Amino acid sequence: MLAALVALLAVLTVAVGNARDSVQTIGHDAGPQVVATSSLYFALSDMDAQVSNILLIGRQHDLGSGYDQMVGAYEQRRADADAAAVQAAQLAGRDPALRQTVQDVLDGLGRYERLVGSAMQLNQQADHPAGEPPKEVVDAYRQATDLMKLELLPKAYNITLDTGAHVRQAYESKRSSVLAGRDWVIAAGAVALLLLVATQLYLARTFRRLLNPALVLATLGTIALAAAGAGLLSAQAGHIRKAKEDGFDSVLSLSRARAISHSAFADESRYLLDPGRADTYEQTYLDKSLSVVYPDIGDKPLNLENYYAGLEQKVSTYRPDKGAVPFLGFFADEAASARSAREADAVERTLRAYVVVQRDDQRMRSLANSGDRTGAINLRMGRRSGAIRDFDAYDAALGSLIGAHQDAFTRQIKDADGGLRAWKAVPPAAAVIVLLIVAGVRPRLAEFR
Repeated sequence: MLAALVALLAVLTVAVGNARDSVQTIGHDAGPQVVATSSLYFALSDMDAQVSNILLIGRQHDLGSGYDQMVGAYEQRRADADAAAVQAAQLAGRDPALRQTVQDVLDGLGRYERLVGSAMQLNQQADHPAGEPPKEVVDAYRQATDLMKLELLPKAYNITLDTGAHVRQAYESKRSSVLAGRDWVIAAGAVALLLLVATQLYLARTFRRLLNPALVLATLGTIALAAAGAGLLSAQAGHIRKAKEDGFDSVLSLSRARAISHSAFADESRYLLDPGRADTYEQTYLDKSLSVVYPDIGDKPLNLENYYAGLEQKVSTYRPDKGAVPFLGFFADEAASARSAREADAVERTLRAYVVVQRDDQRMRSLANSGDRTGAINLRMGRRSGAIRDFDAYDAALGSLIGAHQDAFTRQIKDADGGLRAWKAVPPAAAVIVLLIVAGVRPRLAEFR
């Protein structure tokens, strides 16, 4: 009987240990670090975006957010990239392939900075009007942006994929262990309960006492201990699942969408900066836009004009909790899984702001295609044109959506930590049950003397 109770306590200890490890991994160690590494892709992408804007405005330093502010943003993103790379190196641990990828990114970043430095120096020497960079500036920038797009960004994304896979693997393993531990707790509790009941029946028949108060209390305590343990483990498994699905997964996905959106916005600057590659940058912009929101346009050709129309039509028909989501892409996953009013409202605001950004893009390209490059540049980079303001509004809405999921993650981890603190009451409770068993059995055994 005492052995069964000890077994119950041992099973509880192991299962709670697994729960604590999973909360530590998902909520405090690898999970937050992986989210931090996802900022590496954004930092690198935005570095290149700032460079394209600086080269586009030329000597007209009052365009965009201003020359000094764009240079400051570039330096800040460089620092962010360094910090994210450090996080990635820590997560890599003994994984040689991942450590090599991190090192490749850092080495490539050094080469990128040298190329950018050359392009910026040539740009200053040229002292050109907005939208009219000389060929040597464009050529230097092409080398830098090609290195960023073809080497650094894919490797940065692979870092997040690999580290995220490690967290998901740990999540699956630990959560399965917690649920298995819950089942073992129930089984061990049932065995201990049966032995207690059998002991009371034996004592009642042997010593002709109908009730042993100490053993009755021990039985009730065992039931409470097993039920509380099983409930605690079930709650922990639920908190871990919600933290991972509602928080971790969504934050990673939306952070990727934010980075792609900033990169697409920069493709507008590249489109105006480098007319020789305008078609390429236009296609790249479309590809990135499709990854964010992919409307079904039927049998129509997949080009920007049809994308604009399809986006307007599909987003206008979307309503939270009203049927299937009428589009695909990163935002489709969020629209389909919004679990709270705050998340649903943030999704709607983000989608509406995204449509406005695409309208600005359509106007900008229309001006450029009609030969009004000055008008297109003023629309894209002018402080009063609205394009930058509208994109900032979209970015703020997307940031609010990411914040909603980050808060959900934090809340679940906090609840999980609180549940684990309740474990401190279990060992004293088990000790009380043991004392009650001894108090109930010892007097009866003494009668044999």
